[in-house]
Amino acid sequence: MEKKLDNKDGFDLKSFESEAILGLQSGKPLLGSGGILNSFIKHLVEASLEGELDYHLSEQKLEGLENKRNGRGRSKRVRTQLGEVEISTSRDRRGDFDPVTVGKWEREVGSGFEEQILELYAMGNSVEDISLHISRMYGARLSTGAISAVTNRVWEEVHKWQTRPLDNTYVLVYLDAIHYKVRDEGHVVTKAMYTLYGVGVDGYRDILSLHIGSSESARQWALYVEDLKRRGVEDVFFFAVDGLSGLVDGVQRVFPNSVVQRCIVHMIRTSLLGVSDKDRSEVVQDLRGVYSAADEQGALSALELFCSKWDKKYSYIGKKWRENWLELTAFMGYGSAVRKMIYTTNAVENVHRQMRKVTKTKGAWCTEKSLFKQIYMSLMRKKKSWSQRVGSWTQVEKELIELYGERYTKHRSG
Repeated sequence: MEKKLDNKDGFDLKSFESEAILGLQSGKPLLGSGGILNSFIKHLVEASLEGELDYHLSEQKLEGLENKRNGRGRSKRVRTQLGEVEISTSRDRRGDFDPVTVGKWEREVGSGFEEQILELYAMGNSVEDISLHISRMYGARLSTGAISAVTNRVWEEVHKWQTRPLDNTYVLVYLDAIHYKVRDEGHVVTKAMYTLYGVGVDGYRDILSLHIGSSESARQWALYVEDLKRRGVEDVFFFAVDGLSGLVDGVQRVFPNSVVQRCIVHMIRTSLLGVSDKDRSEVVQDLRGVYSAADEQGALSALELFCSKWDKKYSYIGKKWRENWLELTAFMGYGSAVRKMIYTTNAVENVHRQMRKVTKTKGAWCTEKSLFKQIYMSLMRKKKSWSQRVGSWTQVEKELIELYGERYTKHRSG
């Protein structure tokens, strides 16, 4: 088809149209390798380059410079959004023509591949998947190394985001970790991704930082909480945390005025370990009477009832609740709107569910950096879903004003 279309008289649009119709009817692809539109794309690119050279020569003539065409250069294959085509371009005698359509040393024509690569990577595709996708869709061959180079360009953005200044005060910071497999010195090991997810004084949520470390530990959490201070955070009203040993003490060493609430949902899960299937729903129902009590005294009474009923079979449950009582009941000193916001880390677990959607098909990441890039890009792609305002914020704010007065209102003036 190209022989008919690209003749000495120029591009024959009528012939192209006839050949394109026949090609479609015979099942030829419109785009990609061997696509019907390749001849048309080739013509447009070469015509654009010829137009650029005409303008270049006319400008030099006005400047009094002698220059003219000097035959055609060697053909080269270039990538476009619609496929890969082979072009041949005219040269100038002075050799100073540097076109915009396709630069002297370039192999792409307004490809948009970089944006597509980043979008595909943010959706959870591996570099191998992306290379295959671009090859099938556009007939362009991109090595995994070239694709990795594109995704690596986001690393500067990641660094700026991770070290950006934070607000002076946050109403609430959720702390929770998610775990991934990463290759480390030839071995596959489990790494923890620490997520610090905040609620600002205006009620809007924000991921304050992410960190990858060894298995989750209170010591690591304390370091990342300290990092909040280095980035400008001076006050946090509440922290909602899981049941990791030593975590509460670590947080309060950094922010001694903060209330630390241990996640009730996590506690329920750990309480059910070892409980038989036939007892599980009843145990959950009886524990609900503890954490849904109107106040701490009511919760203590409910716990006593629970223990009198279940201690013979599951004495470790009541013991566990008593040992962690202060952190489990911290939320009981507040109204229903604040209680609902702080009693569980479900909000940050929702963020982790989004992260799992793009990583669930993975085995192990080759490096921590590749894991972090993909998680960061996927979260930025879905930012609208995790940056919304806390539900019933007006009621929450009313309680904060009543409880904390100027400690809160000085950040909300105007």
